Amino acid sequence: MEDALNPEPNSAPAAQAWAALHTFITGQDRRRALRRELDLGPGNAEQLINLTRAPMTMREIAGAAAVDPSAATVAIDRLERRGLVRRESHPDDKRRKVVHLTDLGRQIAEAARRILTEAPRGFNELDADDLAAVARIFTALNSTTDSAPSAEGR
Repeated sequence: MEDALNPEPNSAPAAQAWAALHTFITGQDRRRALRRELDLGPGNAEQLINLTRAPMTMREIAGAAAVDPSAATVAIDRLERRGLVRRESHPDDKRRKVVHLTDLGRQIAEAARRILTEAPRGFNELDADDLAAVARIFTALNSTTDSAPSAEGR
């Protein structure tokens, strides 16, 4: 299948590089793997991974995901029904809840982390110099102000 975003052969090098990158990235659909293997979307996977660091309040979960607290509550309700998280009263304020991972939730979070961070096959075929160049290029691109994902893009 031909990529609809392929630029004309005489396009600017930046446009050609972007098109090649776009084709590669869209071929590495991690969302599909999350759904197929874990029945999770990327947002829920991120929430579980965040909870591996420490239990969080609902407000902290909403802030980390850059979503409205009601949306975080709906997501945590779903994860709780699946047995991946549990809510407990906050030790200092019984009106607040702290969300903890269950053992199953920790296993699923680690599987999600593997799916999201495992290098695609093509990366493993590059030599050390090419990998260093890719890392250097993307570090530079990620340091630009317009490359950071916005809360609206989640």
